[in-house]
Amino acid sequence: MLRELTESHYGPGDFIFREGDPTEYFHIVKTGTVKCVKSTPDGRECTLKMLMPGDLFCCDAAAFDGASHPGSAQPMGDVSILRMSKKSYFEMLRQNPNAALEVIKFLGGRLNESQEKIKDLALERADQRLASLLVDLATRSGVKDPNGIRLTMRLTRQDMATMVGVTTETVIRIMGRFKRDKLVSGTANRLVIYDLPGLKALAPTA
Repeated sequence: MLRELTESHYGPGDFIFREGDPTEYFHIVKTGTVKCVKSTPDGRECTLKMLMPGDLFCCDAAAFDGASHPGSAQPMGDVSILRMSKKSYFEMLRQNPNAALEVIKFLGGRLNESQEKIKDLALERADQRLASLLVDLATRSGVKDPNGIRLTMRLTRQDMATMVGVTTETVIRIMGRFKRDKLVSGTANRLVIYDLPGLKALAPTA
């Protein structure tokens, strides 16, 4: 399997793939952070999720049924990506039933994740959804900082807004309250989680 993997490097302004491109490869983030985005009918960009080292992507239904990419993948800084052609990947699954079962589990997890996000958008308040997002990012990619936990990626207010289903103005207002309550500090370039337990208490799903 390892000999079938190739490594590619991308930087700011690049696209790993674009919305509408054919699904020819499966990808794994080796280093760096990647964001998955989708264009809205009026031309705006909606951030769907952040991918960290070890995350597998482009292995959803579109890849299996031959459809094109439903969104784009953009690096947030310099990244290294491992990729394998669909042909090699499917051959590996045919020869390794245990690997096929792991992929089924992974896809099941993706489905559960989507269902939870739909539930959160319907039932949770905006501040609860934003707290859940910050807890998730701090858990997956945070590093210890003298003042708490620092997020390793540059996350804009617009990124946050589209990921939790609110306006940018709402995120600015909630982040202002989080700062006053000493839950977080900093800017998009350097966001520090002061009080992770406090955010977890606010986030029902954390």
